[in-house]
Amino acid sequence: MGVVLSLLCLSLGSAFLTVLIYARNLRFKSVDLRESLFRELGTTASTSSGTKKKFVGFFHPYCNAGGGGERVLWAAIASIQRDEPDVISVVYTGDVDATKQTIIDKVQARFAIALQPSSLHFVFLHSRSLVEDSAWPRFTLLGQSLGSMYLVWEAMSKFIPDLFIDTMGYAFTFHVVSWLGSIPVGAYVHYPTISTNMLARVQSRQQGVTNSSAISSSVVLSQGKLWYYRLFMYYYALSLRRASFIMVNSSWTKNHIDAILQHSDTLLDLLHQIPPFVAIRLITAGSPSPKSARVVHPSCDTREMSRFALEGRERVILSVAQFRPEKDHAAQLHAFSHLVKAHPEYADTGTQGARLVLLGGSRNEGDAARVDSLKRLAKELHIEDHVQFVVNASYPEMLNWLSRASIGLSTMVDEHFGINVVEFMAAGVIPVTHASGGPLNDIVVPFKGEPTGYHATSPSTFADALHTVLTLSPSEERRMRERARTWAVEQFSEEEFVKGWNASGWRKWLPN
Repeated sequence: MGVVLSLLCLSLGSAFLTVLIYARNLRFKSVDLRESLFRELGTTASTSSGTKKKFVGFFHPYCNAGGGGERVLWAAIASIQRDEPDVISVVYTGDVDATKQTIIDKVQARFAIALQPSSLHFVFLHSRSLVEDSAWPRFTLLGQSLGSMYLVWEAMSKFIPDLFIDTMGYAFTFHVVSWLGSIPVGAYVHYPTISTNMLARVQSRQQGVTNSSAISSSVVLSQGKLWYYRLFMYYYALSLRRASFIMVNSSWTKNHIDAILQHSDTLLDLLHQIPPFVAIRLITAGSPSPKSARVVHPSCDTREMSRFALEGRERVILSVAQFRPEKDHAAQLHAFSHLVKAHPEYADTGTQGARLVLLGGSRNEGDAARVDSLKRLAKELHIEDHVQFVVNASYPEMLNWLSRASIGLSTMVDEHFGINVVEFMAAGVIPVTHASGGPLNDIVVPFKGEPTGYHATSPSTFADALHTVLTLSPSEERRMRERARTWAVEQFSEEEFVKGWNASGWRKWLPN
């Protein structure tokens, strides 16, 4: 036994030394790359005042997707470009089929955010497929997390910044960055990779998006998955504690991240006192972590939307969400089906008729297949003549729909924030959302004691809420639209986001 332990210690020591040498070489390589990067950007290593320029790296493998998470990324970078002349932003992305200019142009078209090419650099990554859920049909959380570690290794092998900020939720990358780059790590978390809710659902054998019926119906499989989740939560908590600062998008996310930062598991703590688990614990252990996360509500483009007229709206029920599984577009179709069955007048083609418009981005073949299955479901529910799909719409096209719609529909359970809901409200569209997450706690809340929208939990209650909005008197309808708009513009503007971003203290983690 002693010989085995000695050999194990010797192997770990050799591996540790190899990593140290490799990391040092990477850092030397990045120093050399900086000079060529300054030339490529057409700038110098120092500002006009003599301050040395620094690099802030943003890890966002899907930066060209055009969703709410991407708006946060670009709003943050635009703010840095305006206020921090000594900072160059580096975006690590897997959008290898795009160019720097096409990405900048899309950001302008989709979000109306202007970016300066001279202080923005892209590092294109070729291993993004490793973080696709389709690459890991089993043990998806573990597979994607390991894939993200490989992907960030590719990122660090190409360029090491002065500060690394993950803006997509890949916490397991923090270990790789800390070991290879020896630089501070920060995060903007939209959604915890695993939450106490997910653990509770598996433990109670409740079927859901993250817990299939095959698992929930089996005692053995449920116990196996519970252990898997416990281990994953344990290492996820260790990963988050590597961060020097953490921003989150809502109070719902903050509550979960704060709980994870304080998470402990007595049995797993004991297990990590014996080899080889003690080595894993030492490798993943980091400096003292933040005690809690800071809420920085995402930047929402409320200015242009707030100019839309509040009267003359069409009977359009609008959904704005990427065609991802968790958005639960099927629930929207079922809700609309309940509505027209209970109130056949909404199926008329005249002025009393209503339409459901599903507007969203399709990122890949999986999303495209999902859209096709939703179209089939609409046909099965006999509502296809009243449902319209608008896929990968341009920003002006989305604004056009927001200016016309009466109701904004969001059915995602535990939506971490809900930029689309804020956009509904700013545009004067009355929101009907699931009674959970950010829409329940942060967004669709009373303003001066009066409601700004409605919540529901099932197809029938969603249908009831839709009917309530469609039957409001003109005066009641206008007052609600005004309240929703005022609240959204005051609370979720780009200016408020920038204040929160700067208050997070990210600047102090840059070298002098």
